[in-house]
Amino acid sequence: MKKWLVCLSAALFFAYELVQMHMMNSISTMLMRDLHLNATSFGLVSATYLLADVIFLLPAGIILDRYSTRKVILTALFFCILGTLGFGFANSLWFACICHFLSGIGNAFCFLSCMMLVSRWFPREKQAFVVGLMVTIGMLGAVIAQAPFSSLAKIFDWRGALFIDAGIGFGILGLIYAFVKDAPADEIIREKLANAPFWSLVRSSLFNLQNISCGLYTGLMNLPLMIISAVWGSLFLMQVHYIPSETAAFIVSMICMGTIVGSPLFGWISDKMGKRRLPMLLGALSSFVVMMLIIMLPHPSQAILTVLFFLLGLTTSTQVLGYPMITENNPKELTGTSMGVAAVIIMGLAAFIQPLSGKLIDWHWDGKMAGGIPIYSVSDFHTAFMIFPLAFLLSFLLIFLIKESKLAKIRV
Repeated sequence: MKKWLVCLSAALFFAYELVQMHMMNSISTMLMRDLHLNATSFGLVSATYLLADVIFLLPAGIILDRYSTRKVILTALFFCILGTLGFGFANSLWFACICHFLSGIGNAFCFLSCMMLVSRWFPREKQAFVVGLMVTIGMLGAVIAQAPFSSLAKIFDWRGALFIDAGIGFGILGLIYAFVKDAPADEIIREKLANAPFWSLVRSSLFNLQNISCGLYTGLMNLPLMIISAVWGSLFLMQVHYIPSETAAFIVSMICMGTIVGSPLFGWISDKMGKRRLPMLLGALSSFVVMMLIIMLPHPSQAILTVLFFLLGLTTSTQVLGYPMITENNPKELTGTSMGVAAVIIMGLAAFIQPLSGKLIDWHWDGKMAGGIPIYSVSDFHTAFMIFPLAFLLSFLLIFLIKESKLAKIRV
């Protein structure tokens, strides 16, 4: 029971971080109006969060291998809350970028800390399911960041909503302080690592094709969450399909709901099969089909869009299998470093694609404005959204570079 309490409490940090990432979608029009942003500059603000991830993820993995996971989580969460609080006071593009960057530093340690706890407290044959549950808890944060956060921002303005958000963060900090503990074997593993050559171990993780391939697969499959759900989804639905803002936020939240269902489901299926690659392959193919329908259907109803966005979250949730693939194929003392290498790729892709997608939306924009908000056409969004089916095709090809997990050998 203790190990479940430890890991699921830590997952609250993951949920909180996803609120900070995905809230940008819900307050996009408010921020663009108040800070005088277009799609490119708004994409820049969003991407600073991911830029912090890219810079700090590898150091985070190395730190987690060598220091108390509990202390790292508490410190990282404090930085995230500080960034959220500062963002609420932002009056310029650059101050908003700095504060969102600070929250992103906390996020660099967030998911890696959760994966570290799973790898230490649970046996390999249960790790995919537990990771799926933690992702489910995290996705609840992403759901809260959509329609509920949009409603909160309408009542209290986006600044007031951020101050409430920071207050909730302090509550989660207290819960993690009370319940999250280091695994009993952690000290022994850290002592073993202390006597090993530092740079040799780092290089072995950096140049491990398994870590790189799994990171690319996970990062590419993760793009709808990072780009559509976190940044452009509501604007796309409002301006292309003329859907009201709160309804649009609800439809976008279906990506997170699909991930909530799919993450533990595919984790459980994979653990039962003793295989990772087959579900990952099917996920890439089905995600391609769903995304093409979202882009190409000319006049879908709100019900059809709701179903398609849910299916997009469901099919792309096979990304969660990339994480146990890494932990199962690396030494325990290199769990954090190896996950850090993959996470740099995962978040680096999103950090690159977020501003690129904004640039693509702006590429052929005719300059039309309404109420201080840029108005984009169907073709503007479609040009940017073609990134996603291409990403899923590349994910499919990457699976042929990934070795089956050692779990398969254990189950045979």
